[in-house]
Amino acid sequence: MQRGLCSLPDHALNDDLDHQVLVEGKAWSRTAILNRPSALNALTTAMGARLQKLYKSWEDNPDIGFIVMKGSGKAFCAGGDVVYLYHMINKGGYLEWHYHGWWCWVSIPGTFRIATDKTVFATPETLIGFHPDAGASFYLSHLPGHLGEFVALTGERLNGLDMIASGLATHYLHSSRLPLIEEELGKIVTDDPSVIEASLDKYLNLSIQMRQVCFIGMEAGRTNDAWCTSTLKRLKEVSPLSLKVALRSIREGRFQTLDQCLVREYRMSLQGITKQVSNDFCEGVRARVVEKDFAPKWDPPSVEKVSSDMVDQYFSPLSEFEPDLELPTELREAFT
Repeated sequence: MQRGLCSLPDHALNDDLDHQVLVEGKAWSRTAILNRPSALNALTTAMGARLQKLYKSWEDNPDIGFIVMKGSGKAFCAGGDVVYLYHMINKGGYLEWHYHGWWCWVSIPGTFRIATDKTVFATPETLIGFHPDAGASFYLSHLPGHLGEFVALTGERLNGLDMIASGLATHYLHSSRLPLIEEELGKIVTDDPSVIEASLDKYLNLSIQMRQVCFIGMEAGRTNDAWCTSTLKRLKEVSPLSLKVALRSIREGRFQTLDQCLVREYRMSLQGITKQVSNDFCEGVRARVVEKDFAPKWDPPSVEKVSSDMVDQYFSPLSEFEPDLELPTELREAFT
């Protein structure tokens, strides 16, 4: 699993869409494979629409008991395609903003989330003048202690063991054993979660029950002065406005349902890309992903100059001409 940033040539956007999400079927399961390895499997709107269509058809099929999701190549998913969005904004053309709650957090709602020795997880949005979105404020706000604020503000990477410790992953194993897991899952002919978990446990090294032990060790290793110095240095590299916006978002997420977080984050995302408050998003993508000079000119340039009014604008209602995000809440109970 990787949530990161990617840069890709324009021709990559014209790849055969039917091959950007592949499907495999075995017994009672279906596997959806994100297949844009050259872009670290960054999701496009078309890919999101295909996943939505697949999920709906699978949900209505009584012969499908569970779904497996994975990514091609070295990454699971690098999130949304920020480079494409950057070019659309700067061209001044019609921007159709599609927001899907599973873009970057596509695996977190899953019942079983497997991390390996090669897993890397990060929320680097503040490094490009944005905020952790797609339900991030809900999930990060429910991590132990203030870990959610830490990863949201700094973009710090977590490895597989960190993810077990925090609860972002439910199981851990060496990457060499993944083919065995896939083979075992392909034999299952039931949707009983206990049967699926028992099959996973045959090959897994750690489960979520170990997370408290791991988390204590992880925290103990991060209380030295060198780590504090490194963290402060990293905080000075990100957008000052994004720092305040992201912090407020995570804190509000603690008291909201997932649906409420998604609606709020949708508003925040639109406010963040329209340049009405700041140009930090385009400047961050330019400096970090497009031109890669790693010298963004943030506006405002420091946390002290970020006013409360600027932050409030991100959380304010949209104009009467811009509808809010509508979720199919009538089809299910709210996730709290």
